[in-house]
Amino acid sequence: AESSTDQRDLEQWKGDIGEERAGVTWAALGVCGNFYQGVGIVFRYMSQGKHAEARELMYSGALLFFSHNQQNSAADLSMLVLESLEKSDAKVADDLLENLAKLFSLMDPNSPERVAFVSRALKWSSGGSGKLGHPKLHQLLAITLWKEQNYSESRYHFLHSTDGEGCANMLVEYSSSRGYRSEVDMFVAQAVLQFLCLKNKTSASVVFTTYTQKHPSIEKGPPFVQPLLNFIWFLLLAVDGGKLTVFTVLCEQYQPSLKRDPMYNEYLDRIGQLFFGVPPKQSSSYGGLLGNLLNSLMGTGEDDDTEDGQEDSSPIELD
Repeated sequence: AESSTDQRDLEQWKGDIGEERAGVTWAALGVCGNFYQGVGIVFRYMSQGKHAEARELMYSGALLFFSHNQQNSAADLSMLVLESLEKSDAKVADDLLENLAKLFSLMDPNSPERVAFVSRALKWSSGGSGKLGHPKLHQLLAITLWKEQNYSESRYHFLHSTDGEGCANMLVEYSSSRGYRSEVDMFVAQAVLQFLCLKNKTSASVVFTTYTQKHPSIEKGPPFVQPLLNFIWFLLLAVDGGKLTVFTVLCEQYQPSLKRDPMYNEYLDRIGQLFFGVPPKQSSSYGGLLGNLLNSLMGTGEDDDTEDGQEDSSPIELD
């Protein structure tokens, strides 16, 4: 028999949205009816072109499934929410992105359904442009993953958002809890270089300023005690100036610091192309897995005339 709390939940929801829609809720709590009957209602709405009504039913039902730890059924409904968005002419809007992020946050972090869900959600949010997903959705996903202390995946999504401040705060926590004190400068250097490779100068600058101000192990600057931080500071100034000679001298003078990570010079090659007019190399000096990583980060297209932010659709992978 159902609990009195479950029954109250059912009656309240039934009163809010109507008896027919409550079928999915009944199935979610295992009180009466069945899941497939509820899904049948959803498909009837969709076949009639009532996508908004179908989404409302599926979203509300999924939330209730999650609240009663019915992960599989909740994930099924979440995928149906996406299917409705894909089949309808719904425009990308903040409320829809927030709903998708909410569903993502409630899914089991280790479930394969979550991986499939986020991939399809990002694809839909790109509006069919072939880009990597809407910056707002990336930001919301990054925040959820940060709360789960999945710092690496959180960093990936922050890089594709425009939230440099949020990224910096996450990196401070990541560095403080998981990193070595000797690598405190490397956490932010990587983020700045990758933001620049994605042509997002604004977020690159914000993540650097916020991180260096808030990290407890970094003394106030500039100038900084760590040479690598001074290099990043000078690089951001050089990017604004756009003078190749300044960029070249800067990279030469800081080679000892740049050799700490073999990826730094590869990132700088791309930054030289994007901001200082350096012609691209004829061929990469790397092959295999590392070469694939660089290609996915930096892209292989020739369209480099986009403005600051998300217009560059080059994928980026993180270690």
